[in-house]
Amino acid sequence: MNSRENILGRIRTKLGRNAGNAETGIAAMEAYLAARKPGPRPPAVADLMERFKQKSEAQSSTIEEVAMLAELPLTIARYLARHELPTQAVCWPELGGLAWREAGLDVSMRHVSGADLVGITGCYCAVAETGSLLLCSSPATPAALSLLPETHIAIVPAARIVAGMEEAWGLLRAELKELPRAVNFISGPSRTGDIEQTIVLGAHGPYRVHIIIVHGQ
Repeated sequence: MNSRENILGRIRTKLGRNAGNAETGIAAMEAYLAARKPGPRPPAVADLMERFKQKSEAQSSTIEEVAMLAELPLTIARYLARHELPTQAVCWPELGGLAWREAGLDVSMRHVSGADLVGITGCYCAVAETGSLLLCSSPATPAALSLLPETHIAIVPAARIVAGMEEAWGLLRAELKELPRAVNFISGPSRTGDIEQTIVLGAHGPYRVHIIIVHGQ
């Protein structure tokens, strides 16, 4: 963080920003953002969840739905068994209290390594227009857990599906006092078409992304 703060500090100095005029500067930026006219957007859709599911599947993600959080361990256990994947996984701390062991899974809350093949995360919100997941990095929501394992299982609360990028960034600004160090948009498994324009999945990250939409608590 020292390098980041040094860079931002030099920018603030060039802009003439300091503790005395910070509030004025923030107010000016917020006023500019509020007054800015949005650009053209595709027609709105009534069913955000259905659009999100369609777009996610078009990005090669797979989708399941459950009614309650308590259903996640058995749902994930069935998914892993169906695809002959390991029953060991690493998860975000907020998911650590679920009944993983009762479902036959060995799920840990720790730093992820290259040897971990399954990562289970939540998400900050999901974008219906693109079928993307938005994840914010923090000590409690480490970004590496969605990037290193071959299989990324993402938990999406149905109430956190928003229409587009504009709504996603608006939610961030409204709910967080400051933006996180990293904001990652995940649209399906990692892929590349560098070699002969042939799409290869898992080139720079997970081979598969499985999304579980949770309708309640």
